[in-house]
Amino acid sequence: MMYVVLCVLDDPDRLDEVLDAWRKTGVSGATIIESNGLYRRQTYHRHIPLRFGFEHLTEWMEQCNITLVAVVEGEEIVQRCIEAVESVVGRLEEPNTGVLAAWPVPIVRGVAKRGEEA
Repeated sequence: MMYVVLCVLDDPDRLDEVLDAWRKTGVSGATIIESNGLYRRQTYHRHIPLRFGFEHLTEWMEQCNITLVAVVEGEEIVQRCIEAVESVVGRLEEPNTGVLAAWPVPIVRGVAKRGEEA
């Protein structure tokens, strides 16, 4: 069974470390998306002054998260992905580390299995 793994990294500076750790677990590819969350949006939205300056908006946009999406084969690789992320950022239950979710997908096309070329 194939799984989608979605990981939101709170600290974008840890991206390369997480990608390296994922490669070692057998993840062959991932989509990288700059993102932002509700809490960060609401926190910075409260601080935007009621004038025409946009410097605070630009500051908010620069403080993004990174969302990784990967399709992997098997729950074992999902568990390894979790361990790999936590080896870089710490336990995901701790604040300011990230969020990781995974779910099975019955149909997948275009993803190479281990040992195959895409």
